[in-house]
Amino acid sequence: MAVISIIIIDIVLGGDNAIIIALASRALPSEQRKKAIIYGTIGAVAVRITLTGLALYLLKIPLLQFAGGLLLVWIAFKLLLEEKAVEFKEGKSVIDAIKIIIVADVVMGVDNVIAIAGAAHGSLLLVILGLVISVPIIVWGSTIILKWLERFPVIVYIGAGVLAWTAGKMITADVIIYREIGQYIPYFDLAVPAIILLIVTGTGYYINRNVRYKV
Repeated sequence: MAVISIIIIDIVLGGDNAIIIALASRALPSEQRKKAIIYGTIGAVAVRITLTGLALYLLKIPLLQFAGGLLLVWIAFKLLLEEKAVEFKEGKSVIDAIKIIIVADVVMGVDNVIAIAGAAHGSLLLVILGLVISVPIIVWGSTIILKWLERFPVIVYIGAGVLAWTAGKMITADVIIYREIGQYIPYFDLAVPAIILLIVTGTGYYINRNVRYKV
């Protein structure tokens, strides 16, 4: 379930990253474009694993896991409500394109790092496995994925729900939060994630349905 969560999170949050990869290398000849995409993706994944490993370590510090959970709630809201706008540069050479891909992934991938670290339950192996499966899907299937996300908005809500549930589990797993609050509340580790999931998806649906598109 953790690996599935990581894959879903990476797909719903990684669409923009896939666009950056495609656009950064589109001005290059075919062979060079393939090299830029492959090496840029490998570099981006390596950096992502390193940053997520650091996040896994930091989330073990009391109250930082709680703070990470709150941040993840905001990320879930943002996924449902934010209008997508991708800024990009075209690489003039293979090296230039690789640099653009890696830097863009680092800048745009902070949400992914926090979310994946929370879903991995402290296991770097799960992080690596999830990224190895999801990144090729994102890179080579970005066009199909983006069309699916536009055609079936429920996919985005599923992704936001996974983020919200992960946020709730992070909050309840914080040592200090559990010691001071959680141990006195029955089913604390299930109730909090469920409540956060309902609030995030329900509020997002209400705003999208009745506020943003109201004429």
